[in-house]
Amino acid sequence: MLAWTPFLEPMNAMQPVWYLLLLPMAFGISVVYRSLREYSYTLYWRSVVVMTSQVVFGIVAIAIMLGLFVQFVIPLLNLP
Repeated sequence: MLAWTPFLEPMNAMQPVWYLLLLPMAFGISVVYRSLREYSYTLYWRSVVVMTSQVVFGIVAIAIMLGLFVQFVIPLLNLP
């Protein structure tokens, strides 16, 4: 641990389940953002849940599109 450099040699403890950290990250960002932007707090938790789901589904959609691009479009660039 004395010579560990975090960005060059990341710890492997969370690598298999890193995607599970997306939910608390999106929820935390949504709680803070909605608390600053919401004028009426009667619909606060509903807007937090909506924003959290939008962030999660958006990142999942980007990951799927990037995976499809890498699997199908990039190999076409190597064809003569």
